[in-house]
Amino acid sequence: MTTSIRVAIVAPSLRILGGHSVQADRMLHGWQRDPEVSARLVPINPLPPRGLRWTSRIKYVRTLINMAVYLPSLVRELRDADVVHVFSASYFSFVLTVVPAVLIARALGRPVVVNYHSGEAPDHLRRSFVARGVLRSADRLAVPSAFLAEVFARHGLDAAVVPNTVDTAVFAFSERKTPRPRLLSTRNLTYPYNVAATLRTFRLVQDRFPDASLTIVGGGPDEPALRALAAALDLKHVTFAGRVDPGAIHRYYATHDIYLQSPDIDNMPLSVLEACASGLPIVSTDVGGIPVLLRHGSQALLAPADDAVQLAAHVRRLLEEPGLAGRLAAAARGACGQYEWRVVRQQWLDLYRSVLTAPAVRHAAMSGSAP
Repeated sequence: MTTSIRVAIVAPSLRILGGHSVQADRMLHGWQRDPEVSARLVPINPLPPRGLRWTSRIKYVRTLINMAVYLPSLVRELRDADVVHVFSASYFSFVLTVVPAVLIARALGRPVVVNYHSGEAPDHLRRSFVARGVLRSADRLAVPSAFLAEVFARHGLDAAVVPNTVDTAVFAFSERKTPRPRLLSTRNLTYPYNVAATLRTFRLVQDRFPDASLTIVGGGPDEPALRALAAALDLKHVTFAGRVDPGAIHRYYATHDIYLQSPDIDNMPLSVLEACASGLPIVSTDVGGIPVLLRHGSQALLAPADDAVQLAAHVRRLLEEPGLAGRLAAAARGACGQYEWRVVRQQWLDLYRSVLTAPAVRHAAMSGSAP
């Protein structure tokens, strides 16, 4: 009987809604009842003791309390793992959550896979010798896109490309032969997603299509400023839907006809995969990993960063050129097969198996004994 690999997934829980938490949650669901992997979440945002939960409203204090709970949980949870799988963002988050996870796993003698997701990698790795050193200390590095793999390679870091996943059963494809001007954005309302450019784009779309609508799903610190911008632009039919539970967001894709986003920095956003799976033609800026994920003109329409004029021209083209939206959506959906769990599962399994054998060989070589 084969013993399953015990994997501790160090990542945010869904109390922090974002790409990392959603992807980690999908991974945990994927491994459920899998005979080869037994996975559990070690949250980077553990609940504080009941008497201290009020501290979550106080900046800096909540960070100190979180670290006081997070660090002991790492020692406790990683001790029983065969493999430690650490989700990684950049900058301050990297120092607070990734560095201790890697160091504690190392101290416990557990092999580590660092799964780096941030589109800010070019600047982060260039600036931070700490990040480069910690990443070199991991047994394996994994990134969700060829874009990030190339960034890592420039710093002498070898990373396996294991893509994010999308559930094509939940995000069901629906053909839109004649799209209506019902636009959807599902990015958080903060840097670097530049939702302000989405609003400026919509102003130009609404000049041509007065009945056009825009639904903005997501929350963040920029919401008041974005609401003020929508009012200043005299926009009609704009809905700020706020944060939506990941289990319900598929309904928004199903009831809209065009997906619009305008980030300044990006990698391999789950929102774009969800739009692809749902059949929405995509208009986006061509930053980071987006042009690697989607080919301009055949799978999406892409524009330079912060270029509302070109983004609006792309949206109008989808609405005015017969057949274009359907062709782009069908081509994008055709590429989604490689992002389904049944495919990605095997890539993670192979990676876990590789780190379970490699450390033994490396440590034996360091001690001068035969493996």
